[in-house]
Amino acid sequence: MLTSFVVQPNIEKLVAELRLSLANSTFVKLTLGNYKGEDEHLQRMLIRPIETKNGKRLAFQSRYHQRDVVKNFDFEDGIQRITEYLHTDFRSAHLFTTERDFQLTIGKKNSRLIQGKPTFRQQPDTLHDRKKKHLIDPSAYYLKALRITTDSGQIRADQRDKWTQINKFVEILAGLVTNSSLKDKSELSVVDMGSGKGYLTFAVFDFLSSFILHPLFLSVTGVEQRKNLVDICNDIARASDLQGLKFIQSSIVDFDPGKVDILIALHACDTATDDALYKGIKASAEIVIAAPCCHHELKKQIKPPELFAGILKHHVMLERTAETLTDGIRSMLLEANGYKTKMFEFVATEHTPKNNLLVATKHVQTKGQNGLRGQIERIRTEFGIEHQRLADLLDQ
Repeated sequence: MLTSFVVQPNIEKLVAELRLSLANSTFVKLTLGNYKGEDEHLQRMLIRPIETKNGKRLAFQSRYHQRDVVKNFDFEDGIQRITEYLHTDFRSAHLFTTERDFQLTIGKKNSRLIQGKPTFRQQPDTLHDRKKKHLIDPSAYYLKALRITTDSGQIRADQRDKWTQINKFVEILAGLVTNSSLKDKSELSVVDMGSGKGYLTFAVFDFLSSFILHPLFLSVTGVEQRKNLVDICNDIARASDLQGLKFIQSSIVDFDPGKVDILIALHACDTATDDALYKGIKASAEIVIAAPCCHHELKKQIKPPELFAGILKHHVMLERTAETLTDGIRSMLLEANGYKTKMFEFVATEHTPKNNLLVATKHVQTKGQNGLRGQIERIRTEFGIEHQRLADLLDQ
């Protein structure tokens, strides 16, 4: 039995569009966000169509801090529940159909309903036991525009490695955010330094816009020097109606990220990685992620200790040692500035087959930081390293 409500025309319009999309088989999904109810652990709700042994149903997936709860309802019961939720607990809704999208925002005194081009051109698989689930929807428009997928949402044969990299990175990011203080924030700021063609920048926005309570409180900025790539990415972002995602033409060293929660720098060449890490440290970013490539700075300076002279006379060994020392010193410098770090092998790309990912999360404990600085100085002395970009920046 539904509670009596003050009629809000925009809610009724959205519910009418939902009912019509179900009748016409154009419904894709509905998200409810900006929760204001009494359950302190409930964050948002996702409703999607499924096929069960009892026929077509609406699956209500309620997202809590540490778990998801899914319940299925027939269409009529589901519509009544959605109507009640919009009048009482949730202050925003996003209806996706194959004909158009609808965004409802509910204020204290009024509401706003806007519609736009459809994100999805066809309905997803509605089988209850679906194939392997990805955090990123392969039918997303931006993936088609970036030519990762075909118009029907299939992964292009020559882009399977890129698709693997995108999903692996988002999986890593999901774990980092879930285990940080950011998981409880309804507002996030992300900067991707050296965003290139924007594959991962779009994917990060896509994932985080469904992770936080309301996508309008998400800001993701891609920073890239090449104007043609910036223009292309901005065009795709506008065409996808991804509000809060933008690309800016700038070098890493010249860009001021301001307040940022997550700073990303993947394959910023040589000391550009150090510039990005420095920006993240100075901004007190909660999470810093870097995949360094090219390690020229230290390689030119290393004077092999006598004990290693016979080993480092080989070019390939000197190159690997420069890589190890560079990323190791970066990790120690992050730890000396209040971060916990991890380094592991990421998915190889065309940039480099040796693809280490350096992940740093903000950590309040400061014990042992002075000792780390002493270790760094001893390492630099041992290998004759006079300059290391990140250390020099931090010493300014």
